[in-house]
Amino acid sequence: MTTPHTEPPRVICFDWGGVILRICRNWAEGCAAAELPVRPGADEPALVTRRRALAQAYQVGEIDCDAFCDQVAATTGGLYSPEEIGRIHDAWLIAEYDGAAELIERLAANSDVQLGLLSNTNRRHYERHRARPDGSRPDFPTIARLTHHVASHEVRASKPDEAIYRAFEDLTGARGQQIIFFDDLEENIAQARSIGWRAVQIDHAGDTPKQIERELTTLGVRF
Repeated sequence: MTTPHTEPPRVICFDWGGVILRICRNWAEGCAAAELPVRPGADEPALVTRRRALAQAYQVGEIDCDAFCDQVAATTGGLYSPEEIGRIHDAWLIAEYDGAAELIERLAANSDVQLGLLSNTNRRHYERHRARPDGSRPDFPTIARLTHHVASHEVRASKPDEAIYRAFEDLTGARGQQIIFFDDLEENIAQARSIGWRAVQIDHAGDTPKQIERELTTLGVRF
């Protein structure tokens, strides 16, 4: 929970995965979502460390999706092909949380607050909130209702690096306790608080919209 404040926030900032969007949390979940097995040796610590390093390079825009899939496949020593890594990558995003779209719509109708996104993501995932080239509906459209977007692959920084939080401040013109931030990871919340933001850790396994609504109601935000 946040500590009490006399003024409602000016900007409501959301993480994407684990707050608005349900995602896979580990390799086994990603494989299951892609209907692929967890092959023996894939979860060895050395491979996990290398995958994480590549994921970090990918989410700050140092490599593109093809390079990411090729290099992750190479780290597995043939356990997975680049095509299979691509399937896992695409299956990682599951579905928007029930009630998330409705919550954002209600908040968007409140002219007293601005809405924003602060996400560690990558271009291929991020594009899925937009309509496809053929005009068909996007997979995960809700974040399009947020006015301000700071995505890690675009600003070349990722949470909990202070630089990405400062990029959000520069974009919105808001500072410190003018911002309320919702994220599911403790280290990201800690960094937000260290620069004066109000910040609330969300339980990604629970009803995330209800958690957000409860906190905002406490802070005096109108719905």
